[in-house]
Amino acid sequence: MITGDAAYIKKINRSLIIRNIIKEGMISRADLSKVTALTRATISAQVADLLDEGLIIETQLEHNSVGRKPIMLSINNQAGYALGIDLDYGQLSFTLADLLGQPISSISIQINTIDYSEILQILIRQIKKFKKDFSDSQYGIVGIVIAIHGLVSKDEGIHYVPRLKWDDLNLKGDLEKEIEIPIYLENNANLCSFAERVYLHHDTDNLLCATLYSGIGIGMMMKDEFFRGHDGYAGEAGHMIIVPEGKPCNCGNLGCWEKYASESSIFEYLSETRKVKNLTYEQIQTWLDEGDEEVHNMLGKLIYYLAIGLNNMINMYNPDVIVLESELLRMYPDSLNKIKRNLTSSISHYRELIISDFGKKSVVLGACALAIKNFLDVPMLNLTYEE
Repeated sequence: MITGDAAYIKKINRSLIIRNIIKEGMISRADLSKVTALTRATISAQVADLLDEGLIIETQLEHNSVGRKPIMLSINNQAGYALGIDLDYGQLSFTLADLLGQPISSISIQINTIDYSEILQILIRQIKKFKKDFSDSQYGIVGIVIAIHGLVSKDEGIHYVPRLKWDDLNLKGDLEKEIEIPIYLENNANLCSFAERVYLHHDTDNLLCATLYSGIGIGMMMKDEFFRGHDGYAGEAGHMIIVPEGKPCNCGNLGCWEKYASESSIFEYLSETRKVKNLTYEQIQTWLDEGDEEVHNMLGKLIYYLAIGLNNMINMYNPDVIVLESELLRMYPDSLNKIKRNLTSSISHYRELIISDFGKKSVVLGACALAIKNFLDVPMLNLTYEE
């Protein structure tokens, strides 16, 4: 039984109501009372507040039966916007979404620097432009979440970003000096796992998402919460050693998983050996279509080493759903079944292994969804994604 003062109980009830309105899409007051087990008087009072705040709207359904037309409640998705930012090596990606997580506007900016001050100024300029261009709604931009491809502490400080060579930086604080919008920093793999949970896998309590793009990161959702570890650095499985005395890694160790099973390892090797600058997925797809033996063998080895690490992750965390974020795996024929055939341990248990359809946009989608969750102050969201 939940106990506490009246304000706390009201906050809990409000959160429960908002979450169920989002989950159902449209719902009447009577049905809302049934699914939340709250009294009709409580529902009426809370709904009146949410209507006054402009966070929900009423819609009268047309129907042919005798009696009053039912009045349905739904989230006012146009009341504000959430801004998700993917701060990656060489590129900044921005996506603005409505309050139901549907993208409204997206842009990418190529950056040819790793200098913190320069990137900070680019972020400030672009955020201010979004704020100006989308000031038409009641709440404007309700929150900004920035994905960091590195170690983010529990207090949202940047501890280390390998490819940018950033150490112990207070990006959140530096942005807050210029931007009067709530700002949050989160690890990119965590945001990928959040996107999968929020938009697709509504019924799982244990989801593991492995991103293979610029390294290997693991995002884990356990009972609607991120699994962070003591300082917030959990999930850096890319630096798990799978080949003792193997290839040197930027972290200082030898034989790290991401040196054998990440997309960046494939791109770096092919760019160097084939003298191709700015290698693209399209070029790799062409080589695959042409039956290039070396490229096929390389992706076969990637799957072999990927399965080794996944086997370790499965045995350690026993996830319900495992999601792989990789464009190369989507391109390589029958890659999912080839991975499964390498997961042969009789003690490894999971329900579902899939390759995500979101692609690289999962990071910014997860960022937008987290900003919405924080604004609405709900424990979890169940959204749908529309192409």
